[in-house]
Amino acid sequence: MPPLVTSAVIGVLEYGAKKYKEENWRKVENARTRYYDAAQRHIHAWWMGEQIDEESGHHHLAHAMCCLTFLLAVELEQP
Repeated sequence: MPPLVTSAVIGVLEYGAKKYKEENWRKVENARTRYYDAAQRHIHAWWMGEQIDEESGHHHLAHAMCCLTFLLAVELEQP
């Protein structure tokens, strides 16, 4: 992964860890639906021309990548 992308994603992960506590993403109810919906919202915001998430100050695509990473983890960890 390109270093700038890694840095952007890490920034979102650090923001989330402070806001929600570390590893809290694993405790989300309806994770598949919620991470899919959140990824779509961030991608849509970016597509409409908004690069930076107003609340976090991080790039919408970095947020979407985190959502998709969590979604993939949920899928891969299923028995």
